[in-house]
This record gives sequence, structure tokens and C-alpha cells, in this order.
Amino acid sequence: MTDIKGRIQQIREELKISQRDFAKRIYISKSLLSEIEIGNRNINERTIKLITTEFSVNKEWLLTGKGDMFTSPPPDIQLEKLINIFNQLDQGLRDCLLEQSKALLKLRKKNKE
Repeated sequence: MTDIKGRIQQIREELKISQRDFAKRIYISKSLLSEIEIGNRNINERTIKLITTEFSVNKEWLLTGKGDMFTSPPPDIQLEKLINIFNQLDQGLRDCLLEQSKALLKLRKKNKE
């Protein structure tokens, strides 16, 4: 069974998120996260709390490997990024993005048939 550093990597892989983005979301530097993942630095209680809160990770699983990885369905990082971009657009561009998305879905459906 893996240790905590391996489980942190597993979380990132499951969420398809880079070290840089993961570290940013839990308010630590990428270099500190890297040091934790390779075992050169110990993880503190604050960082554990941030990981479990930000990514809905089961604390027991993170610490021991027992139980489920997530306490609820994992956050969809790509969806969060899309929502962030969408929220930065003006209304005209939002409408355009929605119409383009609908067109892509129609095209995908047509190609499947």
C-alpha cells in the first residue's frame, strides 16, 4: 500500500490536475508540494486539512489508505475551469459560447449516427 505522498499523487492523477494547480488550490508552493511528494518534506496538519476540504478527500484514506478516496464525488476540475472562464466573459460572448457548445453537441450526435 502507498504512503501519504503516493496518495497525494493519486489524488492529483484522479483529478487530472498538475502539481502547480493542486498546490495553488491548497495555498502552498509547487516546490513544497513536490518536496512532499518525493518524501523530502513532511506534510503538516494544515495542508492535510486543506487537501481534504478543497478536494473532498477522505482524511482517513489520505492518512492510512483505508476507505474511499473521496467523501463525495470528486470535483470536476475541467468544469470548474470552464465556469471560471465563462464568468469572465461578457453576456454576448457567453451567448456565443453556449450556441457553439450546442452546435458541437449536434455535430457529435450526427457523427455517432
